[in-house]
Amino acid sequence: MNATVLQEMTAAEAAEFVQHGYTVGFSGFTPAGAAKAIPMAIAKRAQAEHAAGREFKIGVVTGASTGDSLDGELARADAIAWRTPYQSNKYLRQSINAGKAHFFDMHLSMLPQNLRYGFLGKVNLAIIEACEVTPEGEVVLTTSVGATNTLVRIADKVLIEVNAQHPAALRGLHDLYEPKDPPHRREIPIYSCRDRIGEEVLRIPPEKILGIVHNDMPDEVGGFKEPDEATLKIGDHVAEFLAHELKHGIIPNGFLPIQSGVGNIANAVLGAMGGNKDIPPFEMFSEVIQDSVIDLMKNGDVSFGSATSLTVTPDVLADIYGNLDFFKERMVLRPQEISNHPELVRRLGIISINSAIELDIFGNVNSTHVMGKDLMNGIGGSGDFTRNAFISIFTCPSMAKGGKISTIVPLVSHMDHSEHSVQVVITEQGVADLRGKDPIERAQAIVENCAHPEYKEALTSYFRSVKGGHTPQSLGSAFAFHQRFLETGDMRG
Repeated sequence: MNATVLQEMTAAEAAEFVQHGYTVGFSGFTPAGAAKAIPMAIAKRAQAEHAAGREFKIGVVTGASTGDSLDGELARADAIAWRTPYQSNKYLRQSINAGKAHFFDMHLSMLPQNLRYGFLGKVNLAIIEACEVTPEGEVVLTTSVGATNTLVRIADKVLIEVNAQHPAALRGLHDLYEPKDPPHRREIPIYSCRDRIGEEVLRIPPEKILGIVHNDMPDEVGGFKEPDEATLKIGDHVAEFLAHELKHGIIPNGFLPIQSGVGNIANAVLGAMGGNKDIPPFEMFSEVIQDSVIDLMKNGDVSFGSATSLTVTPDVLADIYGNLDFFKERMVLRPQEISNHPELVRRLGIISINSAIELDIFGNVNSTHVMGKDLMNGIGGSGDFTRNAFISIFTCPSMAKGGKISTIVPLVSHMDHSEHSVQVVITEQGVADLRGKDPIERAQAIVENCAHPEYKEALTSYFRSVKGGHTPQSLGSAFAFHQRFLETGDMRG
């Protein structure tokens, strides 16, 4: 097939294909592998259309969050009509909380099948990043998969950014597999973290590709803060808890794969696990491979990593690309429908470790909303793993805003994960193992082991003041901590 079939164009020319009211699917899972140049051009087009008095907004679907060149630029241009399934951009967050952009939260494993089922309507266009495109339509993705494979297949047309930051030698890093839909779905034949069941490349009919835009923008992955004392203590508590479970035969010999969220606490947890002499080298089956995992791979503490995104800082990515043969033997990137699939989480016995904004004394977790109403980021994949994990762990510091907020409260102001899915709670204060405990026993364990001393008396008084009932909850005072903060700026009064 003649290479001229794939037309080269500028980002501005590509943006002309996007029309008001379109639903556009973008590559990206975190800023890794996200389209960049074309979204920026779409934002400029939106600004021009608005200046001319014309409407211009689109529906935006991605794998998860993206970089500022996508979510931020489109939000600042007021170009987003609705957005799913997850975001982490401050400008988009402001737009959502102000009611300017509609947002619906979604478990990340559910997005691809909901797209296929038609629950989100027609996808007019997919805009993706690649490091290589052949004349025959073989496409090598870059640092993430996310929902890209599904978006490309169901979209009417495709635009591709070929990004020179990423080498074509990434071919072989990805394992692209899409399950059939009911009633024809079969088991997903992955029985270890290392199993590969799909293809290395996307295959797109060349006639479906509207054009190629060349780009040289790096992934917009920022660094993480150095761990503070509380974060380091949380990491140590997690590692010590898991070493104890291994020693007592709860975790099988050889250990089990780990899923960990993204951020400072996750980095501290993984670092503590790698530094614990009682924890053997372990595998990751997670959404994201981040800096700490790469360090642990180089040290031999992580033997393999399966994820949907390689979310690492620029220096770490340069190190990976400089030693690509080493890392390609130790990691694989899959679609988020596979990396987060409940069937695989349960089969492989994943130990899940996720963070909370707040949790209550009975083990319910809020991971998405501040004071019950303002969206932070979204549920992401935490529910995919938590509800199906071998052991589900939630971590958070016991206090926030210099002690003005207790992250342990009588009742969460928004619930994402119920007590039925949360088995272990860990703060810098200690560990509350909730397995086999009734509500009163859970409350006692969480307050005694995880709450900050400044809040223990108030929390204890709360659940002891309620007489009778299986769960000692007072509808009249359950949100007294939150109300006090809203009125005075401090939960302590």
